[in-house]
Amino acid sequence: MPTYDYLCEECGRKMEIFQSITESPKKKCPHCGKLKLKRLLGTGAGVIFKGSGFYQTDYRSDSYKKAAENEKPSAQTKTDKKETKPETKTSPAPKADTAPKKKNK
Repeated sequence: MPTYDYLCEECGRKMEIFQSITESPKKKCPHCGKLKLKRLLGTGAGVIFKGSGFYQTDYRSDSYKKAAENEKPSAQTKTDKKETKPETKTSPAPKADTAPKKKNK
């Protein structure tokens, strides 16, 4: 349900009220009880999407899902056929001793 902004011209309070799109605007202020409540113009967009079902892939048919599964193994065999270079192992260079040597007394 959308959120609408309201202003009471009597008590000056601003508020947000959740109501159906088809419901008529409220007239009575819930705080002071006067019939001076006005709906403000806003950006609208008070709809909040929660949960799954909002992506194109959420409603794919079973035949599409099966075809996608059949394509997966063929994609893996293509990566297996790539040529790999042989690994060369190198040993790390010996570290030079840069610390000054202490004389024994």
